[in-house]
Amino acid sequence: MPAKDKYLSSTGQRTLKITAGLFGGYMLSTAIHLAMARIPDLGLNLLVSGAFFGFLLWTIFMVVAFLATNGWRVWGYYILLTLIMLLIAYQGGTL
Repeated sequence: MPAKDKYLSSTGQRTLKITAGLFGGYMLSTAIHLAMARIPDLGLNLLVSGAFFGFLLWTIFMVVAFLATNGWRVWGYYILLTLIMLLIAYQGGTL
């Protein structure tokens, strides 16, 4: 039984969601990891667990991108949050 048309996304929205999930989610998970590296006393623990945590966070951001109704909003949120995390990561001094 095919899905109803009102529940399906257009081709453009589907493309935006896919790219937001893949690229935007990866950028955001990496930026969060960089911001967490600013916290002193994490050191090697963050480096070791970062690979697993980053992958888990990336998959969560991919799922969130597909749950949204508007791909442009997802891109906007991901870019905004990425910039905030990068500002935290690259600010002068220590936390």
